[in-house]
Amino acid sequence: MRIDEEIKSTKFEDNYHKAVININYTYGWLNNIMRCQFEKHQLTTQQFNVLRILRGQYPSPATVNLIKERMIDKMSDASRIVDRLVQKGLVSRCTNKSDRRAVDIRITDLGLDILSKMDVEFKTRDILKNNLSDEEAAQLSVLLDKLRG
Repeated sequence: MRIDEEIKSTKFEDNYHKAVININYTYGWLNNIMRCQFEKHQLTTQQFNVLRILRGQYPSPATVNLIKERMIDKMSDASRIVDRLVQKGLVSRCTNKSDRRAVDIRITDLGLDILSKMDVEFKTRDILKNNLSDEEAAQLSVLLDKLRG
């Protein structure tokens, strides 16, 4: 559905204004769809993102700074998210053997199991494939990259 129909407004300053509103609206739409999937496993979007980062590092550990660098939501408090994941048993934290000031963070077997289940239950392509072809999804990605410069 077109953005002006979704928000019941046609009063845009210009196409740039309309594009920004459309991107922001679409972010909320995608976030709502994905949040429903994450809530089934008592995870937030940010916690899921951290688990995916740690799975990508596995079996090597990560630091909070590495997690911050790779997170999608740069405004998130990575330390607090890691604390919550430790409480849930999805990640572990231990002192780095070569630098006692550093803390190593690793995904646990339980964290890996939850991500494996989610991989089967939920494919991100399922959100877009009914409305966009593979080529259109690639073109959208290129345009979004171009937008960010």
